[in-house]
Amino acid sequence: MKKKLLASLLTVSMVAAMLTGCGNAAVAEETPAETTETTDEAEAPAEDTAAAETTDASDAVANLIAATTDTVSLKVWASEEDQALTTDLLEKFKEAYPDVTFDIQLGSESESTAKDTILADVEASADVFAFADDQINELVAAGALQEVSATYTYDVANANVAGSVEAATVDGKLYAYPMTADNGYFMFYDSSVFTEEDTQSLEKMIEVADAAGKKIAMDVSNGWYIYSFFQGAGLELTLNDDGVTNTCTWNGAGGTDVAQSILDLFSTGVLVDMADEDQATAIAEGTVVACVNGTWRAETAQDAWGENYAATKLPTFNVAGEPKQMSSYSGYKLIGVSPYSKNVGWAMLLAEFLTNEDSQAARFEARGLGPANIAVAESDAVKSNPAISALAAQAAYATPQRVGGNFWSPAETLGQILASGNPDGTDLQTLLDTTVDGITAPVQ
Repeated sequence: MKKKLLASLLTVSMVAAMLTGCGNAAVAEETPAETTETTDEAEAPAEDTAAAETTDASDAVANLIAATTDTVSLKVWASEEDQALTTDLLEKFKEAYPDVTFDIQLGSESESTAKDTILADVEASADVFAFADDQINELVAAGALQEVSATYTYDVANANVAGSVEAATVDGKLYAYPMTADNGYFMFYDSSVFTEEDTQSLEKMIEVADAAGKKIAMDVSNGWYIYSFFQGAGLELTLNDDGVTNTCTWNGAGGTDVAQSILDLFSTGVLVDMADEDQATAIAEGTVVACVNGTWRAETAQDAWGENYAATKLPTFNVAGEPKQMSSYSGYKLIGVSPYSKNVGWAMLLAEFLTNEDSQAARFEARGLGPANIAVAESDAVKSNPAISALAAQAAYATPQRVGGNFWSPAETLGQILASGNPDGTDLQTLLDTTVDGITAPVQ
């Protein structure tokens, strides 16, 4: 009896503290911590992560259902490409809880722009939303993400690959649910034009494509891709501890050699600077037979090249006569929950559902997106997928995308200048110095 009385007092104290600290009674009352059942053995405050993890998941879900008397209204954002699949998954979610009345509204928001839309009005964001992992630091700093301090149906941290969990974590706390592990890039190619050996060297690929009267495409006027050359040659770009400014050594020793290599590669006229959508058109038309791109272009390449569709890691490129392996950014797509949701518990349960093993398998089958879920990633279907296999091979040369906002515009300008042959004849060291000044500039 004493234990139960103590547990009850602790629970009352905890709720009072949450209401005082949060200033939002609706949020406090719907947090999954409230679904943790108090027993003789559970005297710790319910919001404690360790205590929540020891609670039987079915009890947590049952308690949430029992505490729900009104219609559960949720707003969900998914990318335009993910609308059909998400619609199907939302219907399955509702079917899984037939005793609850849901009003779930699905909106369209790209993972790449989610942060900007959310930060414009944090409290007005969707209850559940997808976003690219490089946005997580700013979202957490703005108080836009509910910490995953408890789970309902599966252990999020242990079910997904370590890199995706790390990407969803800030200062040791998990703030999002891994959805995919494929937000990187590699080389697609038409195997009727290139042999596997050809694709090991970018210079060799250019030679082969030139002989065939075809092009190789890469969006070098984009910091995400031009990074592969400088990082591959050992020149660094890192985010500082302040989370907003950068350190960059692209203008250091060897930097001008890398810039000259990029000039030489694009001066052939075979390697062309081309944005993603233009690449899709050129592949379909047959003018481009290889490209640096990501899994979202797999269907485009497969439709165009049929049985000759192939993919591999990025090739090497020559820097001052020595081959250097092209690097890349690795990335993940995550699902977050707004702490301002009026139904935080249900929002977290839905986020779990949209990223569980079955949903990640469905996403791979429907869209060919690489899963973060360990069990799905180990399936034969995933392992036999050319794009996902190429991404896995490139992973050894990839780094997480963690850069401040001042990186993108200077890097874009540098790419445009080098891809167009440095038309003003600017000294390369001066060009790189100017670029690095912009990349490392203080944030105003």
